[in-house]
Amino acid sequence: MTSTQHLSLPAYDHHRGTGPTLVFLHYWGGSARTWELVVDRLPGRDTLAIDFRGWSRSNTLPGPYTLRQLADDTVAVLADAEIDDYVLVGHSMGGKVAQLVAATRPARLRGVVLVGSGPARPAAEITAEYREFLSHAYDTEESVAGARDTVLTATDLPARLKAQIGADSRAGAEAARTEWPLRGIAEDITEHARMISVPALVIAGEYDRVEPADVLRRNLLPYLSGAQFAVIANTGHLIPLEAPDDLVDAITAFAPAA
Repeated sequence: MTSTQHLSLPAYDHHRGTGPTLVFLHYWGGSARTWELVVDRLPGRDTLAIDFRGWSRSNTLPGPYTLRQLADDTVAVLADAEIDDYVLVGHSMGGKVAQLVAATRPARLRGVVLVGSGPARPAAEITAEYREFLSHAYDTEESVAGARDTVLTATDLPARLKAQIGADSRAGAEAARTEWPLRGIAEDITEHARMISVPALVIAGEYDRVEPADVLRRNLLPYLSGAQFAVIANTGHLIPLEAPDDLVDAITAFAPAA
């Protein structure tokens, strides 16, 4: 694995192997290591996982931390890593970023996998009051633990992963921690989603309280032409950590190695 960190680009980890490259984009509060259990189950596959601007190893990069900036950063990282044949795999906030990147119709993009993704059209439940409440979810170690155990997951994760979630959630720059809940989560990108021309796979967690399957059916699928839809059983929102085997099976069936 090659770990790369620049002064002006987000940090990323690149495992070289057989393409097309799977490019992993993490959730709000996550990091590149959110995908480690998935990457570990893809031996020999070319993978790249990014620490978004404002998070983990990239938390000293200046803002803005908008969805558009994260999308532009993703394109810049792909150029820096010389990735020329790839599939975007975005989780939650990362799924919304993936939609923005795919909407530009990059010449070398093969497909997009949206895992518990932020939908193109915000759900009716995303009110101003809800967004203000959500913006404080990572304020303290106690609030992170509460969000992790009562909202983000539907399974009892090992202590190591619980600690990782806690550390990653608290590792974001303050402005990055609030950008998604206060603005990004409420951004309507339906016109961008309609422009996606590559095959798409939308994956929901059976017990996801953050982006329930019904919300993805109503607020995302209608804007993606001919997208496939799958529900992974017995998992909450943190599918890459709760159900990595099932997620790998779904990804590789959709985007097999060449």
